[in-house]
Amino acid sequence: MLVHTVFFYLKPGLTPAQCEEFRRDGLESLRPISSLVAYYVGRPATTPPRAVVDASYDFAITCVFADLAAHDAYQADPLHLAFVAQFKDRWQRVQIYDADDARPA
Repeated sequence: MLVHTVFFYLKPGLTPAQCEEFRRDGLESLRPISSLVAYYVGRPATTPPRAVVDASYDFAITCVFADLAAHDAYQADPLHLAFVAQFKDRWQRVQIYDADDARPA
C-alpha cells in the first residue's frame, strides 16, 4: 500500500469562487482515476491549534494506491496531467509526503 498526500498552498488573492473551482473542477476531477484505491480531498480541519499541527495549506488530497506501480500509473494518467496543466497557475507551493508499507525496514 502506498499513501500519497499532497498539500496545496494556493496563491494569495484568489477569490473564493476560484478556490472552489480548484476543488470542484480540479481536485475532484482526479477521483475517477482507476489506479486509486481511495481518494480524499479536504481543507485544514478546525481542530484546536497545537505546535505540531500545520494548518497553513489551503487544500490537501490523500491518494491510496495498491503499490508503487499504481502510483506511477496515476502520475501518467491523462486526468492527472490535465489537472496539473489547467491548475498549476493557482498554487504557489505543493508539498508531497509518500508513505509505503511495502518498503523493507
